[in-house]
Amino acid sequence: MNDLAFSGASGIIIMLFYGFLMLLIGFITYWKNKGLHQSNKEFYLGGGNLSVFVLFFTFFATQYSGNTIVGYAPTAYRMGFFWMQSITFFILIVIGYLIFAPRLYVLSKRYQFITPSDYIQKRFQSKGVTLLASILMLYGLCNFMLEQIIAIGHGVSGLTGGTIPYQAAVLFFVSVMVIYGWLGGMRSVAYTDTMQGIALLVGVVILLIGSMVYFGGLPSAVEYTATVSPEKLGVPDSTGLVSWFSMLFLVMIGAAIYPHAIQRIFAAKSEKSLKKSLSWMAWMPFVTSGFVFIIGIIGIQAFPGLSEGESEQLVGMMANHIAMQNSFFYWAMVILFGGIVAAIISTADSVLLTLSSIISKDIYATHINKHANEQKQILVGKITGVVFVVILMLIAWYPPATLYRIFILKFELLIQIAPAFILGLYWKRLHRHAVFIGMLAGTIIASIMVFSGLQPLGVASGLWGLAVNFVLCIVLSYVMKDSKTEVEWLRKGIS
Repeated sequence: MNDLAFSGASGIIIMLFYGFLMLLIGFITYWKNKGLHQSNKEFYLGGGNLSVFVLFFTFFATQYSGNTIVGYAPTAYRMGFFWMQSITFFILIVIGYLIFAPRLYVLSKRYQFITPSDYIQKRFQSKGVTLLASILMLYGLCNFMLEQIIAIGHGVSGLTGGTIPYQAAVLFFVSVMVIYGWLGGMRSVAYTDTMQGIALLVGVVILLIGSMVYFGGLPSAVEYTATVSPEKLGVPDSTGLVSWFSMLFLVMIGAAIYPHAIQRIFAAKSEKSLKKSLSWMAWMPFVTSGFVFIIGIIGIQAFPGLSEGESEQLVGMMANHIAMQNSFFYWAMVILFGGIVAAIISTADSVLLTLSSIISKDIYATHINKHANEQKQILVGKITGVVFVVILMLIAWYPPATLYRIFILKFELLIQIAPAFILGLYWKRLHRHAVFIGMLAGTIIASIMVFSGLQPLGVASGLWGLAVNFVLCIVLSYVMKDSKTEVEWLRKGIS
């Protein structure tokens, strides 16, 4: 792969350019806002004052990780049109937001929520429910962070043809992310997300154009696929359809209640800004995962016969081939290259910020040092966040198989907090003890089923746990004595 356009010095220069550009944004944000009081709201929510434009791009860059580009195109290459479900994934995630986000936003402004656990504690008045939910959120965040760290290394190494080693890419970009996140908190993260989101959008559009110009359009690729791999144009069987809809439902709920996504709801300047940014997000699946899907299908004709391992390099192969055609496409692919890496970082930085906030506010300030002021809470969050990142980097360096199995749970466990948000926001009778029992039972069932490889009827293990969770929440809430004082705040908050 020595003939790649981004191998050698050019790959290193591109990596350094994007890394230092992110650092520059972090330092500018720090100097611009250094006179502001460093409160939890300022550091973790950007003062709760993000505009429509910035809010949209921080939602976009967080939702569409670099894996959407690097990973989804190879999946389309291998699975064919079955992978059109990836477009539906992201449409349903926006629907998932709209189920609870506007209502939750109103409450967050009234009660000054900083973390998702703030809502849990205020709604249920139970340290047990809040602690269990916080642990599940931390687990999901660590899982997601580990994925992004590994993706950074593989993404940069693959796009540069191995010129930049996996470990060097991880060290450099994770260090950059930690520095600008430490300096500016949510403001730095949101502004870098804006830069990263724009680079990703521009790069994907031009990659699609270049693919159509140099490899042939979609009709040509479909014709070729019908000849050499007709099964990739077929529809799934009944088992495949059940699995498809199961995954769609799991992602719709699971991705919408990601803790770092919920914090962006709290950071919106107004309810109008939130709804407008989400309405813009509704169009993004077509110009991101939709375009990436087409690129993967075109790749079937462009690079036929790739093995599963080789197909993982598809985007890098196509981008480098296009980059070598002329200077315009070269610089366009530079933008894409940076956009992919930046998109991975934009997801990781959001995860790190939320992880730090939960540790500092929901664990440290609530259970360890109740008298800590906000500055001390933030410092503890920064330090423990760095410690978590170092531990996850060590795991990602040479991930043991046993630890990998532990971290394969993500949506399956995180989704167990959904009843607390969805039922809790709309059903005043939901009892705190019912929520705790349902959440715990759903977590245990999902964990056992995942590690046992059980997926009855092709339905995801996490959904079986969630079904039991919901049933217990509803049935036990009718059985247990309802506390009127427990929900009085909710009645006032949304009136």
